Amino acid sequence: MSSSGGTKAVVAALAANLGIAVTKFVAYLLTGSSSMLAEGVHSVADSGNQGLLLLGARRANRAASEHHQFGYGRARYIYAFIVSIVLFSLGGCFALYEAWHKFSDPHPIEGRWWWVPLAVLGLGIVMEGFSFRTAIREANHVRGDKSFARYVKESRAPEIPVILLEDLGALIGLVLALFGVSMTLVTHDGRWDAIGSGAIGVLLVVIAVFLAREMASMLLGESADPQHQRAIEAAIPGQGIVSVIHLRTLHLGPDELLVAAKVEVERADDAAHVSQAIDAAEVRIRDAVPLSTQIYLEPDLRRAGPVTAPQPATSDRPID
Repeated sequence: MSSSGGTKAVVAALAANLGIAVTKFVAYLLTGSSSMLAEGVHSVADSGNQGLLLLGARRANRAASEHHQFGYGRARYIYAFIVSIVLFSLGGCFALYEAWHKFSDPHPIEGRWWWVPLAVLGLGIVMEGFSFRTAIREANHVRGDKSFARYVKESRAPEIPVILLEDLGALIGLVLALFGVSMTLVTHDGRWDAIGSGAIGVLLVVIAVFLAREMASMLLGESADPQHQRAIEAAIPGQGIVSVIHLRTLHLGPDELLVAAKVEVERADDAAHVSQAIDAAEVRIRDAVPLSTQIYLEPDLRRAGPVTAPQPATSDRPID
């Protein structure tokens, strides 16, 4: 992973979720609370997700090969997409199933361990809050003046946005579980516990669908963000290059960018001068954008009028 901030956020979330998962399952075994089981599975899913993000970062660092000549940078998007699937199936769908099961056959939380879910949920809120604070601090280093919502939507690196959404979902889920457990203890009606589990399931499904949509867009291929696009376009002209005829960019990974452009050169320049001009433009592009870039510039002459497609050749020979 190119960013140590992304690694720090993932590791902090992994440590928090592993600790919380154990306590939630202990609370479930002692009380039979549906909300605690849903939250325990949620924490296990989140822990697996953080492991997937770390694995994706490791695989993305492999050198380019003959079969993958642009490298493996998109592995980070693939594993982030798998995260959304895990969150949807193992987290959201299981919580919804558990809610339906518990609502059909509700049981109150009774016995001497009635206080354990409240203690576990309180501890979980503290630990998830620590993880969420770490993710926010790391996001603040890279989001600039963007709002958090805009940063999550526009970021080309998946790790910190995924952790931000997971931690936010986990905190809201803990509050929902606390509500369900508290109402069950007060009313002795287990259906409140089922409602808490169902609300957690809906929350996780919504987050998973949003993540899947964003990661699918990155897998299809997104251009450089507008700021980098403008910087590249401004850096190309100069030293023999008159203007940019058209420019295309594509993220090969969060920190790798493919730049392809057709550029206008001086009409009187020879091949040696054109080659020098292109080399200089590549240097300016790399100076303008703090990403690993693969650059392909095609020299051309700007035509005064519209370009017409060549007509197919015709023959006067009659058709048999």
